[in-house]
Amino acid sequence: MAARLWQVLTDPLVRQNPVTLQILGICSALAVTTALDTALTMAVSLTVVVVLAAGIVSAIRRFIPSTIRLIVQIIVVASLVIVIDQVLQAYFFEISKRLSVFVSLITTNCLVLGRTESFARNNPPLPSMIDALGNGLGYSLVLIVIGATRELFGAGSLMGVQILPTVDQGGWFTPLGLMLLAPSAFFLLGGLVWAIRSARPEQAEAAEHVAPAVAEAGR
Repeated sequence: MAARLWQVLTDPLVRQNPVTLQILGICSALAVTTALDTALTMAVSLTVVVVLAAGIVSAIRRFIPSTIRLIVQIIVVASLVIVIDQVLQAYFFEISKRLSVFVSLITTNCLVLGRTESFARNNPPLPSMIDALGNGLGYSLVLIVIGATRELFGAGSLMGVQILPTVDQGGWFTPLGLMLLAPSAFFLLGGLVWAIRSARPEQAEAAEHVAPAVAEAGR
């Protein structure tokens, strides 16, 4: 049992990562990763929401009519998101302003609804919450990697602390402005997907069309 739960927790980190393999929740990877602190805050917020939502949905799964299950799941997730948003506004107001509407959009995040619909409503609370935690950590890992890369090369800093001395400060590093624009997140995410699927070829999708073999010359 413990080995099974450990596999459920660790599989979403790389082997079944919800972002790089299933391409879920990529809006956050594009919108909130210009700085590591916003990426980390978004990652923690979504992980807390998905874990609690999975536990609640799993606990009441036998009492939810099938016809309204999605409505109930959305209500549970939305209620948790409201609480998280209020906490951020109360204690992390500056980061909350920079995250803008993207915390509220956790309600419709495919990753959150995907775990509650596909796993939590069919399994007991403990496995459901562990599965949700694994997926939240996998999502967080991608956001942190992209956020750290964009802030480091786009501003020369991490978490607001200057790491690479910029030319404006008398240093040697010239910030790459492209890293702070949305296209850079596309490129970095695409590069990360390529790197993981190169290292793990089993994650690559089968070709949809295979060109017919070229006939030998002279036939």
